[in-house]
Amino acid sequence: MKIAIAGTGYVGLVTAVCLAEHKHSVTCVDIDEEKVSLMKAGISPIFEPGLEELMVRNKESIEFTTNYKEAYKDADVIFIGVGTPEKKDGSANLSYVYSVAIQIAESIEKDCVVVVKSTVPIGTNDKIEAIINKNLVSDVKVYVASNPEFLSQGTAVRDTLHASRIVIGVEEEIAGNTLMKVYQDFNAPIMVTNRRSAEMIKYASNDFLALKISFINEIANLCEIIDADIDDVARGMGYDSRIGSKFLNSGIGYGGSCFPKDTKALHWLASFYDYELKTIKATIEVNENQKIKLIKKSRKYFDGLNGLTIAVLGLTFKPGTDDLREAPSLVNIPIMIEGGANIKAWDPAGVNNFKKIYPSEVIYCETIEETIEDADICFIFTEWDEVKNFDINNYSKLMKHPIILDGRNCYDVNHTKNANIVYDSIGRATIKNYEFAIV
Repeated sequence: MKIAIAGTGYVGLVTAVCLAEHKHSVTCVDIDEEKVSLMKAGISPIFEPGLEELMVRNKESIEFTTNYKEAYKDADVIFIGVGTPEKKDGSANLSYVYSVAIQIAESIEKDCVVVVKSTVPIGTNDKIEAIINKNLVSDVKVYVASNPEFLSQGTAVRDTLHASRIVIGVEEEIAGNTLMKVYQDFNAPIMVTNRRSAEMIKYASNDFLALKISFINEIANLCEIIDADIDDVARGMGYDSRIGSKFLNSGIGYGGSCFPKDTKALHWLASFYDYELKTIKATIEVNENQKIKLIKKSRKYFDGLNGLTIAVLGLTFKPGTDDLREAPSLVNIPIMIEGGANIKAWDPAGVNNFKKIYPSEVIYCETIEETIEDADICFIFTEWDEVKNFDINNYSKLMKHPIILDGRNCYDVNHTKNANIVYDSIGRATIKNYEFAIV
C-alpha cells in the first residue's frame, strides 16, 4: 500500500520504518531540509535503539522529502504524526496538526484515508475532517481515522512491531477496512471503535500509567516515614494480577514527551467542560513535587549547596533516549546552579542536548569515575545500565564525601551495607556507613 507520513519525530519515523518493514511503500514528509538530508543518508535524527538499522534495511521502501504535494497527491493512506506540544495553559497545541490537514486537502488527487496518529484531544478528528473537507481542491472523498500510538521512547521500534494492541477509531467501514489491510501482517490484537473512543483510549492509557507512578511514589514517601520498604511493598502488590508489577518502580517522577503533556491536556479538557478529574490533578501535583525529592534529601547532609561539588549521573528523563523533555535534571540543576554549587554531569546520550541549555554552567564528563571524583554528593537522576552496573565501592574511593542520593533506586540496599558510603534512595532505609562533617 502507498503510504505518506507527515512528521518524522518519534511517532512518524518509527511508524514509517515499521510499516516499511511490513512491505508498504512509505514517503515521509518533514519541513526541515537538513533533517531530510540526514534521513536520506540513512542517519536517524533521533536517538532510538534499532531505528537506524531498520531505516537502512528498508531504504528501498522509504523516501524522505519536503515536497508534501508530491507525497500526498496519490497516497492511499496519509498518517499525521506531527507534534502536539503543551501550551502554557496545559492544553495541546494543535496548530501543526491543522496545518498538515490543510496541506493534505490542497494536495490529494484521489480518495484516501487520513489517519491521525498524533496524540490529540477528544473530538480533534472531527475538526480535522471538517478542515479537510472545507479546503479540498479536487473532487475526492477523504475518510478520517484515529490510530493512536502506544510506544515508549527507548523501546519504540519493539513497541510498534510487537504492539500490545492496535486501536482503530473510524466512523465509516471503508476506513476501518483500509487500516485493517495496513496492519494485516502485524501480530497484534486489533480493536476497532469510533474515533472519540480511540482518542480517549490513548489519553486514558497514558494517564492511568502516570497515576500508577505517582501513586507508588506517594507510598514510597510514606514508607520512608514509617520505616517500611517500598521494594517489598511494590513486589507484594505486583503479585496481584489485578494490579500488576509494571510501573510500580518508585523514584523521582515521570518525564518525557507523553505523560506530563497528556495528563495536563486531559485535565485541561475536563476543566473546559466544567469537570474536574481529581485523580489526574493529584497525579500532576505529586509528580511535580517528587522531582525535587533529592534536593530536599540533600538538606539532611549539608546546610546549603553553595561551594559543593555535585556529581550528576543521568540527564535524560529515562534510559535509552537522548530526550530531556520534563526530565528531573532540568528542574534540579537550575536549583543547584542558583545555590552556588559546582556541577559535574555524565550521561551517555543526553549531553549534547543539555549543552544547548547549559553550555558553560556544567562540567560534562566522559565517565562516571570522572564525574564523581572529589564530589561532595552524588545525585542519580537516570537509571542507565552503566550506573546500575557501577561498582559502588568506587564512590568511597573517589568522592570527597561519598553521599549518594539515588532517585531511581539503582542499587540493592543490601549491597550498600558494607560499602563506606551514605546511600539514600526513594522509599527505602538510608544506609549510613560513612561519617562526615556537615558543612
